[in-house]
Amino acid sequence: MTSYHAPARALVGALILALAMLLPYSNANANADADTSADVDVPAGVTAGVAVFDRRTGTFTEQHNAAVPFRSASVVKLLITLDLLWNRGPDALPSADRSRVDAMLRGSDDAAASHFWSANGGGAIIDRMVPRLGLKDTARPPASHPGFWGYTALSARDTVTIYRHLLESAPAPVRDYVLGALRQSTRCAADGYDQHFGIAGAFNRPWAVKQGWSGFGSGGCTATAATRTAATRTAAAGVDLGRPALHTTGVVGAGDRAVVAVLTLHPQGTPYGKAYTDIGRLTRSLNVPGATRPAGTWIGTWGSGVRVRLQPSTGSRAVTTLPAGAEVLVDCQKRGERLSVPPYVNDWWARLPQYGGYMTNIYLRSPDNQVPGVPVC
Repeated sequence: MTSYHAPARALVGALILALAMLLPYSNANANADADTSADVDVPAGVTAGVAVFDRRTGTFTEQHNAAVPFRSASVVKLLITLDLLWNRGPDALPSADRSRVDAMLRGSDDAAASHFWSANGGGAIIDRMVPRLGLKDTARPPASHPGFWGYTALSARDTVTIYRHLLESAPAPVRDYVLGALRQSTRCAADGYDQHFGIAGAFNRPWAVKQGWSGFGSGGCTATAATRTAATRTAAAGVDLGRPALHTTGVVGAGDRAVVAVLTLHPQGTPYGKAYTDIGRLTRSLNVPGATRPAGTWIGTWGSGVRVRLQPSTGSRAVTTLPAGAEVLVDCQKRGERLSVPPYVNDWWARLPQYGGYMTNIYLRSPDNQVPGVPVC
């Protein structure tokens, strides 16, 4: 039976959302100084800064070290882009620069970021954006490394502020262009790293993400992934520049309801697949309003260079290569080509919906050839 009060409730809900979106960034940040997330699942050895903001209610649903600055890695590309577009729309960009921005936001292209960093004043970009957005914990790279844009200091709560600016204050052409590019984030980044970890793995679309990584040797997707290293272990202004960093940031849900920022540091020597798995588990533990989660079973993998193929056969085209040891989501399994990787022989293949293909069950961490509890395709 339809309630006569339903239209009134819908109107009230719309008014609450509209009022929440008008809240000043400073009010939101004022509530982000204390941790309110005792249940955030931070894996052992990982240092994390977390902030999840619900735009419908105007409140943080998760905060953990939200004001602690981390080195930004590629998340700073958001600020580089916003500075470039501050007094002009994307249509005003020369075609070469627009191509660079597309590559920088979709594929996290480092050469494009370095071009704009050099052309637009380096650390002065950060100096301009801090007062423009009212950022509290963001600072330019240390004087000893002025060209290292990835050494910009950035906190989880400041990351939320950046996305709120995009969603609620930026001119519509800038908002649609930047978020449109982030919605088209490629699985394989320009340097060969698999960048669909964290938000991109934990939640179904719609989402838009800007990820960051630094200090790892190989990141899947290609066998010759470039290495993003930290050139020094010296900390500046309390920011750790040495431990491997992996960050997932973005907006999630219908109407971009939730803003999510998860910044993490991992012990020296951590493989990319291990960090990929840890940030995934952390992100899945969060209360993210409006998010929906993919169906299936998360299973660990072993081995390196494991390929995901369109069909359960080595004769089928390879879609991508998994980060070594990464946890994957499996929704079903079926029999296919019989493979032998001594001492293992197996003809079962797992379907990985988020990769759009199959991998042999040999490389799943399962006690049986056919994974218990996973349905047959």
